Amino acid sequence: MSAVFPLSRRVVAEALGTMLLVATVVGSGIMADKLTDDTALALLGNTLATGAILVVLITTLGPISGAHFNPVVSMILAIRRELPGSSLAPYIAAQIVGGIAGTVLAHGMFALSLLQASETVRSGSAQWLSEVAATFGLVFVILSGIRFRADAVAWLVGLYITAAYWFTASTSFANPAVAIARSLTNTFSGIRPVDLPGFIIAEILGAVLALMLAGWLLMEARNPETLTETESAP
Repeated sequence: MSAVFPLSRRVVAEALGTMLLVATVVGSGIMADKLTDDTALALLGNTLATGAILVVLITTLGPISGAHFNPVVSMILAIRRELPGSSLAPYIAAQIVGGIAGTVLAHGMFALSLLQASETVRSGSAQWLSEVAATFGLVFVILSGIRFRADAVAWLVGLYITAAYWFTASTSFANPAVAIARSLTNTFSGIRPVDLPGFIIAEILGAVLALMLAGWLLMEARNPETLTETESAP
């Protein structure tokens, strides 16, 4: 589907989608923080806005670029040969640049300094494990959604991220480009630049683990005629 669009258009779609995603994450965090002193309520506002924009962006931009908006998603799909290898670097570059532009846009809309260095500490084994789990779940949801319900992927991703905000200690970044962009905002959704390497490594690990499990569990590349008697039994 996305292959019918030239690389230039697909890259712009990835940059645009990541920009709007990050603008939503950062902007809704700023708005929520302005409207309430209740951290739980602010997080809820941030969560709902993020889940909603994911459904919109994947539905509208998916037919153009595949709507990855996430370097680890592009990496996994390139490994699976569902994204041409020559498109991987442009996709990742567009996602990172788009994400930074989203932070700048959010700051501009709220009359803040356009680029900042976050001071929010997000480090330690619990945070890293949370990012492994969050990214594992996201990638597995995407792969299983593509396998069984391609028409529902937008909703699956939006709902998963909405849930993962609350069941992970890290609030489920699950996206290196978004993490980089969020390191440039000293607001509700920020992360210290020094904490980025741990998050990015954890996200890559989670994505690879999901790829490994999906390759076995979803039985995508297997010929039913080669199954053993035990495997083919109901």
